[in-house]
Amino acid sequence: MPFLTVADVLRLPVIAAGLPRVAAGEDQLSRTVRWVHVTELLDPASFLEGGELVLTTGMPHPADPTQLRGYVDSLADVGVAGLVVELGRRYQHAPQELVTACRERDLPLIVLARGVRFIEVTQTVHALILDAQGELLRRAQQVRELFTSLTLRGADPEEFVQAAADLTGCPVVLENLIHHAVICRTAGPPDGQVLEAWPRRSRTAPTPDRAAASGPEGWLVAPVEDRGRRWGRLIMLPHASGPPIGPEQTMILEQAATALTLARLTGRPEWDRRAHSSVLLDLLHWRYRSRTEARLRAEALGLPTTGHRLVPVVIDHGDMAAGDTTVTGHLAAELPISGVKALVGDLSEHRTGLLLALARASAWQPVVERVGRDLRGTFGEGLVVAVGPGVTELSQVTRSFREAEQIADAIGPGTLDRPFHVASDIGLPELLYSLRDDVRVQRYVEQQLGRLVQHDARHGSDLLSTLREYLVAAGNKSIAAKHVGLSRQAFYQRLRTIERLLGNDLESGAHRTQLHVAVTALDVLGGAGGTARPASL
Repeated sequence: MPFLTVADVLRLPVIAAGLPRVAAGEDQLSRTVRWVHVTELLDPASFLEGGELVLTTGMPHPADPTQLRGYVDSLADVGVAGLVVELGRRYQHAPQELVTACRERDLPLIVLARGVRFIEVTQTVHALILDAQGELLRRAQQVRELFTSLTLRGADPEEFVQAAADLTGCPVVLENLIHHAVICRTAGPPDGQVLEAWPRRSRTAPTPDRAAASGPEGWLVAPVEDRGRRWGRLIMLPHASGPPIGPEQTMILEQAATALTLARLTGRPEWDRRAHSSVLLDLLHWRYRSRTEARLRAEALGLPTTGHRLVPVVIDHGDMAAGDTTVTGHLAAELPISGVKALVGDLSEHRTGLLLALARASAWQPVVERVGRDLRGTFGEGLVVAVGPGVTELSQVTRSFREAEQIADAIGPGTLDRPFHVASDIGLPELLYSLRDDVRVQRYVEQQLGRLVQHDARHGSDLLSTLREYLVAAGNKSIAAKHVGLSRQAFYQRLRTIERLLGNDLESGAHRTQLHVAVTALDVLGGAGGTARPASL
């Protein structure tokens, strides 16, 4: 056993022989017994340090109820594990004043109906405690070796937290200084309820200087530092129906917190950003088992969901950077300063995801426009900001993010210069640009325009540009001829050559539409004769 409790001691044969009966503190029998102390002193508390199981015959107990209550208070104040009174010498039964005092202080009171040899009790219990301490030392060495191994191979913080959860069998949460749950891991299947109202609950548990129980829920809390300064903390949540926190769990959490502190010195410290990225990707691909789990995970990172409009944004930035600052890093630093609640993380190597939480009554456009102008001013005009439809439910974010991705896919070179783009900005050129890798589009272009492009290549002509201007002018030959600087007669002759090569009647609206699509597709594909101006067609 990793540690000995009062209940464990009562089950030992040496104590069971005394027919023990719990007279008070029945719900406190899970207290850890650190040592056994036999005393017949009236004021034994001055010789105790806490965690002792006190054995007595009751001989020194005062008859005065007030003094007897003071005796119990002194034991409870020092934090003894329990009080065992042997009947037969001083008492034939436990005095009611003693039982009442112990009940009021939640101090376990065990009455032995038969006499036992206290020396045998102390020898037996102390041997078990020493064995448990030796086992704890051996276990500590194993745990230390495990976390050292993780540290040496540069493990991610998720692995440290998962290891702590597996070793303790309890949920473990890594949070930062503003009580955002950066990582949450359980020993078994994920338990979404762990993060219910997380920031509010977390603030009720102070941070001790080293691993210790804290707060009304009895959390085990250990600080995590970064270069000598407090970064956050590691928290273990004991199971409601399980045993209380023991020395082994405390040791494990302390080792894990130390390993995380070392990891911040030697590894990549952007743990908050990794957490945001993880949640955004889970929303994008909807990896959650329920809406509640998704809501709790997002809210644990400080994103309000209830009563807010959620606006997904996808930023396509390629490999742009401003010095050592990436787009994701820039947004993560700037948005909190502006008071905008958001999740910011990497969706891929070339894309950043942004999930804004705005008041429902407020307009989202000014916020997104400010973000877009700031990013384009910092990282360059080639950056694309695509915005999905605003939604009010977190479960709707997946579809909206997908639409933002499709918008980002469609915005190519030559698109109108705007701080952000929405679905209504997608016209024929943008649609074809998003399909640029589809071989069916490429085959269609070749079928419609291949002979014309080949003719221009062989003869050094520019019939493709002539056709493009004709289509731009919606079939108005006079306007098109003026644009290309040709006489109407020369222009008409070129059109007849185009009709002959393509086998199409340019007077036919259907044929012009087919050719319009093909020329637009060729331009966005960057083919021969393209002018990189798809937005003007």
